[in-house]
Amino acid sequence: MLDEFLNEKVVVDLISPYVCLGKLTRYDDHFLELKNADLHDLRDTETTRELYVADSVATGIKRNRKRVLIRRTEVVAIAKLEDVADE
Repeated sequence: MLDEFLNEKVVVDLISPYVCLGKLTRYDDHFLELKNADLHDLRDTETTRELYVADSVATGIKRNRKRVLIRRTEVVAIAKLEDVADE
């Protein structure tokens, strides 16, 4: 199922107060690999997850990692960045 997300810009919502945006380049049974990613700790801002993601859609991904591996057990949801609703 994740094949449709490969080489696409995605939003990965995590169990923790983190959200990650970037290009999904690989995955296996244990990890997702995102390149040119923004791993954002929502505790660092007063904005909500939804507003942060919507802002990133409007202004672009604020890259702070060249490459990041995310444990699949930590993932709540994954969506293409282009599928984020703006209403």
